[in-house]
Amino acid sequence: MKRKLAFVLSGGGSRGALQVGGLRALLEAGFQPCLVTGTSIGAVNAAFLSVNGFDLDGIQKLEEAWRASTTQDFLPANLWRQIMQVFFRRSRGGSQRRIRDFAIGHGLTPDLRFKDIADVRLFIVASDLNSNSPVIFGEDPEEYVLESMMASIALPPWVFPVEKEGRYLVDGGAVSNLPVEAALQQGAEEIIALDLFNPYEVGSTERGLRPFLWKLNLTVENRQNQLEMELAEARGVPVHHISLTMEEAISFWDFRHSEKMIEHGYRVTRDAIGTWESPNTGFSQRRFPLLSRLEHLLQLKK
Repeated sequence: MKRKLAFVLSGGGSRGALQVGGLRALLEAGFQPCLVTGTSIGAVNAAFLSVNGFDLDGIQKLEEAWRASTTQDFLPANLWRQIMQVFFRRSRGGSQRRIRDFAIGHGLTPDLRFKDIADVRLFIVASDLNSNSPVIFGEDPEEYVLESMMASIALPPWVFPVEKEGRYLVDGGAVSNLPVEAALQQGAEEIIALDLFNPYEVGSTERGLRPFLWKLNLTVENRQNQLEMELAEARGVPVHHISLTMEEAISFWDFRHSEKMIEHGYRVTRDAIGTWESPNTGFSQRRFPLLSRLEHLLQLKK
């Protein structure tokens, strides 16, 4: 009897294009999830694919959306200007409006609820700064998908926090960037995790405020990932972890390289699948973050 398979999609901004290629490789190989959890851009990919179908037609529509994103200035690169605009209350929420309109244009209409999604159970993770804990949208089937997705990507200064029912919601990556725990809570018995964590985004010798903040975020994110993977191991749930990184450093706000990243994510995931058993017989081995990253580095050097 097949176990309940979950796809877990991490956050990572523009690097979400790598997940798109990875998802195509998984679907082509016959892996079909019962449920999917996503944080930040992973929530976007999960929502788009859940609405359009976890099949090759659905992945083609998702790829088309990502190719269209290359001409969209979703996250303006001038970070300090964006911060100052928010600080002095001059921001008009341009990024938030562009992202929301783009999502609606690709099928995520404001009236769509989780109960309207067929064939797969979708769960979106955000962070509640008032309770200092993750929030899992989708447990209540009456919740709205678009509204939940916007909460999961609420990363100031580009996308404003969501205040609702006593909650102060921001990007899910603040507490669970690779939402393995959410998948476990929803009954996952096997997990495939597409992880966009990139430890090489900032060089070890870089100094200054920006590198400091980036390194701090990477340290917290890496520790979160380790703990969630260890939780799955403690519960006896096999996790096949795929580290989707590139040798080339691409900022999370730079969507101009989507085509290249889709192709790279496809190749990395297809190569990983080649080491697995048939999707009907389970996984041949467990892959953990450190091992995956070391193997990927060795492949790059060949």
